Amino acid sequence: MVIAARRRAGRAPKPTSPHTKNAEGSAYVEAVRAVREGELDADDAAEQLIDRMTEKEILGLLDGDSPRLLLPLIPVLLHRRPFVAGAVPRLGVPGIRFSDGGRGVVIGACTAFPVTIARAATWDPALEERVGVAIGLETRARGANYSASVCVNLLRHPAWGRAQECYGEDPVLTGLMASAMTRGVRVHVMACVKHFALNSMENERFEVDVSVDEHALHEVYLPHFKAVVDAGADSVMSAYNRVRGEYMDVNRALLTDVLRHEWDFSGFVTSDWVFGMHGAVASLEAGLEVEMPLRLLRARDLPAALRSGTLARATVLQAARRILRTCVLHAATCEEVEPTAALIASPAQRALAGQVAAESIVLLKNETVGAAPLLPLAPGVRHLAVIGRLAAEANLGDHGSSRVRPPSTISPLQGLRNALPGVRIRTASGHDEPAAAALAAHAEMAVVVVGLDQHDEGESVVTGGVDVGVIGRAFGSGPLRRVLVGLAHLASRFVRGGDRTSLDLRPSDVRLIRAVVAANPRTVVVLIGGSAILMEEWRDRVPAILLAWYGGMEGGRALASVLTGAAEPGGRLPFVLPKDAAHLPPFDSAARSVVYDDKWGQRRLDGEGNLPAFPFGFGLGYTTFEHRLLGHRFDDTGGSADVHVTNTGDREGSTVLQVYAADVSAQRPVAQLLGFQKVTLQPGAEATARVALDAGPTLQRDPTTRRWSRRGGDWALLAAQHSPADWAGAVRLRLPEDLTGEETVADGRGA
Repeated sequence: MVIAARRRAGRAPKPTSPHTKNAEGSAYVEAVRAVREGELDADDAAEQLIDRMTEKEILGLLDGDSPRLLLPLIPVLLHRRPFVAGAVPRLGVPGIRFSDGGRGVVIGACTAFPVTIARAATWDPALEERVGVAIGLETRARGANYSASVCVNLLRHPAWGRAQECYGEDPVLTGLMASAMTRGVRVHVMACVKHFALNSMENERFEVDVSVDEHALHEVYLPHFKAVVDAGADSVMSAYNRVRGEYMDVNRALLTDVLRHEWDFSGFVTSDWVFGMHGAVASLEAGLEVEMPLRLLRARDLPAALRSGTLARATVLQAARRILRTCVLHAATCEEVEPTAALIASPAQRALAGQVAAESIVLLKNETVGAAPLLPLAPGVRHLAVIGRLAAEANLGDHGSSRVRPPSTISPLQGLRNALPGVRIRTASGHDEPAAAALAAHAEMAVVVVGLDQHDEGESVVTGGVDVGVIGRAFGSGPLRRVLVGLAHLASRFVRGGDRTSLDLRPSDVRLIRAVVAANPRTVVVLIGGSAILMEEWRDRVPAILLAWYGGMEGGRALASVLTGAAEPGGRLPFVLPKDAAHLPPFDSAARSVVYDDKWGQRRLDGEGNLPAFPFGFGLGYTTFEHRLLGHRFDDTGGSADVHVTNTGDREGSTVLQVYAADVSAQRPVAQLLGFQKVTLQPGAEATARVALDAGPTLQRDPTTRRWSRRGGDWALLAAQHSPADWAGAVRLRLPEDLTGEETVADGRGA
């Protein structure tokens, strides 16, 4: 088959009657109806649409519809309307109508949910799926049909500027949470997963080349991408960076050999925006279908390449089929009722945002001061000091492409005032440390709110290293290119966001904490931020510490509910909090080349024998739990473990049952999360939870055969409430062919 086989390539359709025009204009709607009612499959429907298109219309499917002149306006337009690619008005094809949406829809004033890493801290896929449904609903209500809301890049190092957009450091946790988000989003719109692959640094994201061996690539950095593909992701966005010397948009080894052939992905791939495209023809041949969001390289190069035979028509048609098939199939299977704008930031959406924020808050420390733990606040408190530069701020996260502008926001200070109407609350920014200390000294209790904001971390909107040749041929080489690249590098030094320069708090925040706690020992420190914040300089002096993230528009209300005890702190760490940054992998934000291995986060600390300040999965509540592993079933496809759990405290609460495996024959066993289950119980109640287990961390992939097999070693299983340091009491990981029963590990290595 050739493009527009029924008419000469590029020729406009013949004049038609009004009746025929109406039929053409409804061709897409008719295709969707036929697929929905089972008269056609999506492949046939896509083929029929392609048969009615001109060559120009088919090529138009392969890039954005907006002209290159809009490049400077992208940051403004992104928040005002969907960006469209591949619309064919003559046939009623709406095209891909893009909105970002990692923490809410970026178009107009929409619900701002807690950032992705905060939601990861809930360890609750069912709750995350509800967030996905809500984001998909508002995306559709804003006129988009495609949401880039699923970011699954692994948190290799917490200095990564966009850590707040990911689900943390663990592939299993990331895969389960992101799959839930994908299922939720797809109720209303197409779900796009990003950034494929190995995108875990910001400042040099356009230039960095990532080296990785086959073991680490497939067993560490790709499993969560595959999980989301298996969950039904409609689209994948390629990353800016290079992998093994090739930019991702032209990386056939990953876009085709892995994504298509090994994983059977049937959707379409889009480029990251503008500077994520390095070859119009080469990217198409590598397996990238759509250049986003403007008419740049492909509009310039594809028509001539097609005419000259440099580009095969079959390659163009294959990409067109994938795009149209995916769009038609989703339109035929998603929720038919169109949501209205009245649902955006509605009371139900706000309530969900508040619930998620409360369940994401991690209580790291809660010592007894006097007769009881400092938190929750004593019912009789009458005078409270709320101190810190972030206490009264609407601090929702970075100001990059995922920024959401909600109609209103509750700050920590406002949340406490609303929750404690009869309490005298005095506040200070903390810039004057002696004054803040004096304020705290005269209060019954002090709450210090410190941490990070968009100036400390986030997407770097202006970044050095961009390939400015995409703008036009004049910038492909020569003086204009050198000038523009130089300006980009210079500007990148002054813009906010980007990778973090330190994992510590600002020195002024540390001084403030010390001054306040010295003045009032009943002090709670609330940390705001998007990843790990080291606290060895001050944590031993502070009785209570909460990690409250960028909590979204209802974050202040949620924080107040946790501080007062109206809600419990339901969060657990989605990464390890080390005592020393040296215990983490090296991180150079200016590196042009990096090596990613299988030693990072909690696993690196385990392997090197370094104890963390707070381990992966850690979090306290206002009650206590005991648990016991009853038994398990397991093979190379996964399995389950039955865990008995009892609430041994005096109030309702939740815990996250976490099941880990490790090779206990190793000198230092390295814990691998296999599965988890959040359980909520009344005081004194008990239950048995069945935890689904992922076999992936116990398997290895043969690079030659691409087959997976069991990893060598003496594997044991342990149920815990955070990543374990001691494997005494673990049971042998029993496989179907094992004839012996479960045995307790005797030596308990790793203690």
